[in-house]
Amino acid sequence: MKKINVEEAVGMELCHDITAIRDGFKGAEFKRGHIITEEDIPKLLNLGKKQIFVWEENAGEIHEEESAIRLAAMAPVEGADWTGPSEGKMMLTAKQRGMFRVDKELLAEINSIGDITFTTIADHYPVEEGDRMASVRIVPLVTKEEQIIQAEELCKGRKLLDLRPYKEMKTGIIITGSEIYNGRIQDKFEPVIRKKLERYPAEVLGVTICDDDLEMIIAASQAFLEQGADLLIYSGGMSVDPDDLTPTAMRELADVFVTQGVPSQPGNMTTIAYKGDVVLTGVPSAAISQPTTVLDAILPQIFAGDPFTKEELMRLGDGGLCMQCKPCHFPSCPYGKY
Repeated sequence: MKKINVEEAVGMELCHDITAIRDGFKGAEFKRGHIITEEDIPKLLNLGKKQIFVWEENAGEIHEEESAIRLAAMAPVEGADWTGPSEGKMMLTAKQRGMFRVDKELLAEINSIGDITFTTIADHYPVEEGDRMASVRIVPLVTKEEQIIQAEELCKGRKLLDLRPYKEMKTGIIITGSEIYNGRIQDKFEPVIRKKLERYPAEVLGVTICDDDLEMIIAASQAFLEQGADLLIYSGGMSVDPDDLTPTAMRELADVFVTQGVPSQPGNMTTIAYKGDVVLTGVPSAAISQPTTVLDAILPQIFAGDPFTKEELMRLGDGGLCMQCKPCHFPSCPYGKY
């Protein structure tokens, strides 16, 4: 590029977008490639542009728009489209519902190169069709092509971004508690969990209420498994009292018991296990009284079909104290309060 006074630029080709902000409008007033005319000069001066840049071919340098196109191409996502460039930026938008994933380590490596800024929504974030998931651009108008090549090399054989579509899951709900089983109080968990499941492709096979009886809880679980359940959700009996038997039943059923308890609140006593490919999820009573709990954070991953690991769940402690829709960083908060 070379910088030139606007009065001397008539007939020359603009090599970058010039943005205007006025009366609620923000966008490109002049687009890259525009040929400057006499009539443009006062408009440019009104935008504070005493000088503009015209393109000079320099080996090894690459324009922001070409940079953005190449950076987007190194991170293709099935079920999403990159659009642009607009004002030097490419934007990734979802074409389907699902859970967004980003390789955070690779993302940090790319953003450490120099001029590249690659930004995304949070890892594990639930996405609706039409949601924006990522954006990429370089900071200056041009950069050394070697930076783009370095980013492309980093992405070879690695998947930077992904959108995991939700899977249909046959779901059994098991509610435990002698006070509910004997009709002393009315269950409040079923309407809450049904409402949360409406966000996902869940087929509810039924709801079984059990006494505080280990054999009854296991039998109810087996009955749902025989119906082809993909997901069992348990409520009640989730604390550490001697008569709270739900985690014990889950341990006896499970092939893999991942955790009883996660470092995130509300929903500290959330329990996760697997019987084959069937997800067993124990939900503490906070789900009844609090609008957002650990359950909201883990449902996207359950329906995306990604198995949980103990190490992954232990990382929920960072940002895991939910402020109930106050500004916070609750993991994968479905309400987007970041």
